[in-house]
Amino acid sequence: MSAFPAFRPEVLPQWLPPTLHQQYVSLMMRRVGMTRRRTECFIRLWLYLFLKDCQTRRALPKPPLTGLAFPQGWVECSCSEAAELFYGDQERGGDRSAGMMLDKLAALGLIKKQFDGNCTQIEIQPLPELLKWDDLDAPAIVKPDVFDPRCDAIPIANLLASNYNWLNRNTDTLPYRIANILRDWASQYAAGMRVLRRCDNQNPVGFYALYPTRRASEVRFFAPPSQGLHLSQVAEADPFEMALPGDEECRSVFVRSWMIDSTYQKQAQTSLLEDAQQTLEQMKQDFPNLWDMYTLIIHPSYAELARVLGFQKTSSDPKLPLYWMYQAVDRFQQLDMRQILM
Repeated sequence: MSAFPAFRPEVLPQWLPPTLHQQYVSLMMRRVGMTRRRTECFIRLWLYLFLKDCQTRRALPKPPLTGLAFPQGWVECSCSEAAELFYGDQERGGDRSAGMMLDKLAALGLIKKQFDGNCTQIEIQPLPELLKWDDLDAPAIVKPDVFDPRCDAIPIANLLASNYNWLNRNTDTLPYRIANILRDWASQYAAGMRVLRRCDNQNPVGFYALYPTRRASEVRFFAPPSQGLHLSQVAEADPFEMALPGDEECRSVFVRSWMIDSTYQKQAQTSLLEDAQQTLEQMKQDFPNLWDMYTLIIHPSYAELARVLGFQKTSSDPKLPLYWMYQAVDRFQQLDMRQILM
């Protein structure tokens, strides 16, 4: 398992002490459809993806863990990796059996999986009964706040980089690139950039960027979506030019980024959306003719949220699973977020 050699089935107790492991087993066995075997496989998968995600973000904890947190979004995991996880300490089981087990875990609502043509991506679902064991971050109170380019750029860049891993295989310098781009945006127009901030240690755990777009760049919202990527690409030229305050020809705002650490999504998604409505209202003072909202869907998990918020799919990409979605600014601002997301 070259992707993360520090974890093998036989060293499971080093990461997850037997007492804590048994607590998770007892908790999962209460779910309908869960057998002992499925439970063991799920816990191993959850632990492996959490550690792999931590390693990617250069935040690997020291064993033993005091609780499991959820990976930040999608994490690569091949059937070969899953087979070693599930059956590495047994003589039976291979890639095909591991694939069938992953399908079963997905059918039970424990994970989501997708294949982008090159690799399998898996996302652990933040089930309510598991959140109480996620004692690394769950108790923290969070609130929307201004984006501080001096303090927030690096942690937000690391958070966003995990969202683009499947698009860019060489992710070593991606956080550095994203951090510089965010600071460049903030130097031009920071009002549309907001974070979700923990109240205890001030760390940002979510982010969105509402990017006012110059009239000359609007045509790109009707081009193939892959041409609208910038944070994850190596090209220096940004395909979209930012409009500056007072630009009466600016009619479009690009939801250029929207991401919340999965630990806080249920707790804070509504408040961050309400904050986005307030931010748009403030932006209208700088751009009086702001009418149109566009967003670029990169992961299926965000497509459902956009659909619930009234965004409509406009165009797909011929090469990548990306597509544009559109919503009118006025209609977005009229939404009762607490009502539609309850």
